[in-house]
Amino acid sequence: MPRAFAAGDEELVEAEHLIRDQMSGLDLDLQALAAVSNIFRAATAVRNHMERDVLAVHALSWTAFVVLFVLRVWGEQSSRDLAAEAGVTGGTLTGVLDTLERKGLTERSVHPDDGRKVTVRLTDEGVDAVDGVMPAFNVEEAKVTGGLTTTETNNLASLLRTVLRTTSELNQR
Repeated sequence: MPRAFAAGDEELVEAEHLIRDQMSGLDLDLQALAAVSNIFRAATAVRNHMERDVLAVHALSWTAFVVLFVLRVWGEQSSRDLAAEAGVTGGTLTGVLDTLERKGLTERSVHPDDGRKVTVRLTDEGVDAVDGVMPAFNVEEAKVTGGLTTTETNNLASLLRTVLRTTSELNQR
């Protein structure tokens, strides 16, 4: 049985049945397991597709693109807030920002009110980079959701927002 993230429906359902059979002695919520496993598989498949078919052309990693996108939409950020929004550690962000600064896409500066903090902003070239990537990125977003109706796409977005909100609440405990 294939274990690839690109497995078809039959293979994924077979995998879910195999998991159920192999772990039948454990007290598991198999519906939750299937849902979270499929969220992970879908996220990984989409990320790999976007990196290969869109971001590689622009010499950007997924994380670099997310950092640029966050700065483009929400503007200048403290490095701490930016790391949280991008879903990366401070150490990872430092390496990504080093690369983005070498490319002339971002700039760091000392926070005006607290010399211990660093703020990050896009340069004009960074804005142009995000704006240059987004049309192709969005074409691929439409392709990966192309098997869904408009209603299904809206429902999926809503359901995933609920999962994100619930996870955020769990992380704040």
